[in-house]
Amino acid sequence: MMLRLGVIGLGRRAMVNLRNIERLKRGVELSAVADTDIRGCKARLGNGTGKTVFYTDAGEMLDSERLDGVMVGTRCNHHTPLAIKVLERGLPLFLEKPVSTSMEQLRLLNDAHKRSSSPSVVAFPLRLSSLVERAKEIIEDGAIGTVEQVQAVNNVPYGSVYFDSWYRDYSITQGLFLQKATHDIDYITYLIGGRPTRVAAMFIRGHVYGGDQPAGLTCNNCGEYETCPESPFRKFYGRRQGKEVQDNDHPCCFGEDIGDDSTGCNEDASSCLIEYESGAQVTYAQNFTVRGTAGARGATIIGPKGTVWFDWYKNKLTFVRHHRPGRETFELEESDGHGGGDLELAYDFIRTMRGENVSRSTLSDGIRSALTCLCCHQSAQSGEFVDIPAM
Repeated sequence: MMLRLGVIGLGRRAMVNLRNIERLKRGVELSAVADTDIRGCKARLGNGTGKTVFYTDAGEMLDSERLDGVMVGTRCNHHTPLAIKVLERGLPLFLEKPVSTSMEQLRLLNDAHKRSSSPSVVAFPLRLSSLVERAKEIIEDGAIGTVEQVQAVNNVPYGSVYFDSWYRDYSITQGLFLQKATHDIDYITYLIGGRPTRVAAMFIRGHVYGGDQPAGLTCNNCGEYETCPESPFRKFYGRRQGKEVQDNDHPCCFGEDIGDDSTGCNEDASSCLIEYESGAQVTYAQNFTVRGTAGARGATIIGPKGTVWFDWYKNKLTFVRHHRPGRETFELEESDGHGGGDLELAYDFIRTMRGENVSRSTLSDGIRSALTCLCCHQSAQSGEFVDIPAM
């Protein structure tokens, strides 16, 4: 019997997840979609609409359809209220990150999670990537000893997407700790295997992105279109990359409508220092202004017996035993989205809908990561250490 899937918010990430589910060919059909843009959903699905029923109201879809699982892929500020609707019905839930964008939302979601019988999968593909899984095996084998320190980085070469698309809307994102670091803090917590207890953080905002260009300005209406380093034309011509200019009407990365410290805005860069209950220390830094081959994303994990480090851009992991000569290298010739983690999440959700309840990335993990990110944001604003409460 086919498993019946419902999707709330069929955007780009939901489409990626849906296509991965389809690739696995394990008997899942898209039974229903709830989205305010039904025409756009049908265009994205193309000929794949089949018997899919479309709704503009998520509650109506949940009340009308017999579903085996629900995927929530809306804008971030709607994740919590819609997830709660699914949890209240006891249905298997696939939830995009971040699971919440405020402490109030997080408390409501945590309470609903405790009351619900719903199994869950949260979109944290990095923890299921081949590189992290190999690092986890090395750590669990005791080869590096106890994890004492993690040095992690995410230098994002496509960082302008957080300023020239809907991500620029701070009322939706609430900053890039929640939007970006939530992935990295999750896989780091997974590798350490304990709970984060306090954090100190800082951010840089308005030094690069934002500025005094008029609100509402788009690239195609700007006199600097051919010279601006962030215009679609310059990205093509200046770097000689791509087959042709992607001549889209991007909102200006340097507009006053991006916001500032007083109104809130996404950060150009941010960093944090996290202490875990074991005493392990984590330093994490993310930057959204690097470009090209300056991109990097990965971590160095250090214990008394050894060190392991990896980078997704290089598809490579290296392991050194401190008291033996040589090193061991694990390389991937190629990998699927997020180092193979996207496909693993899809398979976990299929099995969860079957009733096997084998999720390796649960709502509890999502809540813990969002909580840590919210505390990072609080620390960056206050300039003080912030204790991370247990939930």
